[in-house]
Amino acid sequence: MLAYFSRIRILIRKVTKMHCAKKEKKLSDKEAYIKISAWCAYQERSHFEVRNKLYEFKLTTDTINALIIQLISENFLNEERFARAYVGGKFRIKKWGKNKIHMGLKAKQVTENCIKLAMQEISDEDYLKTLKELAGKELLKLNKTDNEFIVKRKTADYLIRKGYESSLIWDVLSEKTDF
Repeated sequence: MLAYFSRIRILIRKVTKMHCAKKEKKLSDKEAYIKISAWCAYQERSHFEVRNKLYEFKLTTDTINALIIQLISENFLNEERFARAYVGGKFRIKKWGKNKIHMGLKAKQVTENCIKLAMQEISDEDYLKTLKELAGKELLKLNKTDNEFIVKRKTADYLIRKGYESSLIWDVLSEKTDF
C-alpha cells in the first residue's frame, strides 16, 4: 500500500513539473498585434473583448492601450459597427427582443450612445412581426393545455425570457384568441 502511494506522489510531481514547464511565453508587441488583428478581422469584436484577449497575452496596460488605439485607427476595431452587427444578428437569427439585446451589449461594455444607434437597425414592423410569429408558434406548441390563461402566461414568460417588452407581449396575446 505504501508503494502505491509513493508511485502516485511521483506521478503528481511529474505532472506538476510538466505543467510548470508549459508556461506561456510572453508575446512581443508585434506578435500580439498580428494575433489580435487577425482575431478582430475574423469577426466584429467589442473593445471589452479585445482588451480581455490582450490581457490573456500577459501584456502591460500601456501596451494594451497602444494596441487598441492602433486597431481603432486601422479600422479593425469599431464599437458602433460591432453594436450594429450584434443587434442585427441577435434579432434576425436568434429572434431576441430589445431588452435582451440591450443587456447583451451592456455586458460587452458598449456605450449607451452606440447601443441607441444600433437599436435603430430594428424596424418597428419587423419587431412586431417577429413577436407575433414567436407568440403564435409558442401558443401552438402549448395549445395542448386546456386552460387559456395558463397557456397565455407560459407564452408571455417565454417571450419575456426572449427579451420582448411585457406591454407589447400582452397586447399581442390579447389579439390572439384562436385557441
